[in-house]
Amino acid sequence: MTKDELAQLTQKIIPAALRAGEVIEEQVKKGIKVLRKDDGSPVTAADQLAENEIIAMLESLDLGFPIVGEELVADGNAPIFKGAATYWLVDALDGTKEFIKGTGEYTVNIALIIDKAPVLGVVYAPAQDKLYYGYADKAYKRDGAKSAIESIKARKTPEKGLTIATSRSHGSTTKVDTLLEGHKVETVINSGSSLKFCLIAEGLADLYPRYGRTCEWDTAAAHAILNAAGGSVVRADNGEVLAYGKITERFYNPEFLALNKNLKF
Repeated sequence: MTKDELAQLTQKIIPAALRAGEVIEEQVKKGIKVLRKDDGSPVTAADQLAENEIIAMLESLDLGFPIVGEELVADGNAPIFKGAATYWLVDALDGTKEFIKGTGEYTVNIALIIDKAPVLGVVYAPAQDKLYYGYADKAYKRDGAKSAIESIKARKTPEKGLTIATSRSHGSTTKVDTLLEGHKVETVINSGSSLKFCLIAEGLADLYPRYGRTCEWDTAAAHAILNAAGGSVVRADNGEVLAYGKITERFYNPEFLALNKNLKF
């Protein structure tokens, strides 16, 4: 797809993320009932209802791209396609644990994958009414429905040291400590869901090290935004770019590092 085509498609996807966010907040008002998937992870009615909204809107575009959604996969309904195909990745409620806790740090994630790379992404945090989106080399943020849309860029590492974005609910502090040996650290920010990538994309953080299990739908949308803002996401074991289309691995990601504009490990 051309840059203009990606820009136009992104504008068609944003309403799907916003609508899913409305559905999620409606469920908050009704009260959150927590169930458990077969793997023991939590799921709520909001997860399924929001995913249904997104899938319906993506299908209405009539592009014919397969849709891989977290709840579709959990129910055994993942589409069959080759790893290098063009497909949608949807996490209608990323950060279910944060959603249940009521922290407000949960997001709606929608991404398009082409040739194993995320080429556009939309991330919406409905409790904060905060929207991020990106494609090609353009990344944007809107901090509230009445706020102006602003361009965002990842920064270079400041002389005063790194700002580290870490998960509230996951991760290995031992591995992070080892990774940061010899690096000057200014501060650490705890955050939920894909918002950690977005902090790097808007120049508020420099590194998000993720040690532990994630799936493609957890990362793709924010990965696309960070790429568009000038940052990157690489495997923690070998420094290669984090790739998608890992069908035979059930869409699981390896451990990874989300990086600012110039940080290398």
